[in-house]
Amino acid sequence: MSSKPSDRRSRMSAERAADARRDRRRRLLVRGGAVVAALALVGGVVAIVATRDDSGGSGTGSAASTASAAVTAIPATPRTTAEGRTTPPPWDAPADAAAAAAVRAAGLPMLSAEGSALHIHAHLDVFVDGEAVTVPPLIGIDEQARQISPLHTHDTTGVVHIESPVQADFSLGQFMTQWQVSLAADHIGGLRTDADHTLTAYVDGRAVGGDPAAVLFGAHQEVALVYGTAAENARVTVPGSYTFEDGL
Repeated sequence: MSSKPSDRRSRMSAERAADARRDRRRRLLVRGGAVVAALALVGGVVAIVATRDDSGGSGTGSAASTASAAVTAIPATPRTTAEGRTTPPPWDAPADAAAAAAVRAAGLPMLSAEGSALHIHAHLDVFVDGEAVTVPPLIGIDEQARQISPLHTHDTTGVVHIESPVQADFSLGQFMTQWQVSLAADHIGGLRTDADHTLTAYVDGRAVGGDPAAVLFGAHQEVALVYGTAAENARVTVPGSYTFEDGL
């Protein structure tokens, strides 16, 4: 007795589904074999590099060598001056290759990942003519090359991340150089002090003298730069602290 057309269609559909599952399994096996082979090749290359390093060979380009170079590139004493643009705000963050160049100008290395030997956060406020100036995101970050300075920002909150592979001091001068904004006791960017305009740096709400670029960052420190006339500055409430998010 012949089967019904509906039964034949069901069997054919089931067979096609089984064939599709077998094809998928074959493709996965092929890909898995390729991955295993690639991993074995990479493992062999790593073993060769390690052997060369152990035997005093070249081994240049190893992760250990790169990390060691980054550590030695972080100065024990940070720069206490800031070079960069002498223009009025706003000041955007230099991007990609320009960011890397600014980090080098600050005397710092670009890292492949954030360091963990020193992991603290500070906060920076900038006020010009009685108004807040945005501290932009991605200062010290080269997104294209996927590299990052131990001193950087992620967003527009003004939180400065200090994440270094070695214990060291980090300064406002380094940060402003990475931002490419010139800073000294008599100016910020293109804004200069005169008979009517002043520039004052504050740390945790207290005014500090001298060159503001020499201010060193501390954990959960609030740093503020205030530029303007007496009337403009009177509109500014200088913060004495900053409420950091949990985990910072």
